[in-house]
Amino acid sequence: MPTFDVVSEIDLQEVRNAVDQARREIKTRFDFKNTGSTVELGDGAIAMASATPDRLAALRQVLEEKLVRRKVSLKALDYGRVEDAASATVRQTARLQAGISAEKARDLNKFVKGLGLKGVQSATQGDRLRIQSKKRDDLQAVIAALKERDFGIPLQYVNFRD
Repeated sequence: MPTFDVVSEIDLQEVRNAVDQARREIKTRFDFKNTGSTVELGDGAIAMASATPDRLAALRQVLEEKLVRRKVSLKALDYGRVEDAASATVRQTARLQAGISAEKARDLNKFVKGLGLKGVQSATQGDRLRIQSKKRDDLQAVIAALKERDFGIPLQYVNFRD
């Protein structure tokens, strides 16, 4: 029976490269001089700091440009609130979201069942969603429908088997 898996993954090497590129650009750009702007990749999060909230917003824009250029979905970032830090600076963290949570998996299951395609079954397996059907065309219709709808997380369709 044909199947495929729906996953939400992030290429951490591309994220690391984007953060490095953003850091290099911040060092060379005139509008970031003497602002103390930094961007660091930690365990599952990107920490940003700058002198003022508007410089922080510009820093965030630079980071997002680098991520988009490296084909990392911005849906994978969950921005925290802007916090005041020491010495009249501000900081913000962006958590990296990887994997499909239980509630998102429930939403995806409900959506697939709501399509009304006969013989299509979906089941949650850890942080992935396995979808199977007797007909390959039905699976392709499910992929098309999932691409049209925004679930707030980046989705990839892998392991398609006949």
